[in-house]
Amino acid sequence: MGIFWDLIQQSQIHDQKSKAETLEIRVRNLERELYQTREILIKILKILEEQTGKDINGDGKIG
Repeated sequence: MGIFWDLIQQSQIHDQKSKAETLEIRVRNLERELYQTREILIKILKILEEQTGKDINGDGKIG
């Protein structure tokens, strides 16, 4: 019975490790996507400020 319990535990450990690795990959991808989204928003904000001539983000500069 002990060997079967060990096999079950090994299987559960493997499953948890796979889930953790998958989660790490998902988090890494989300962080990259967030970075890219922020870059796009900054570019859009710069264009909007230049087009309107207003300081939209309140940083004291236009563009």
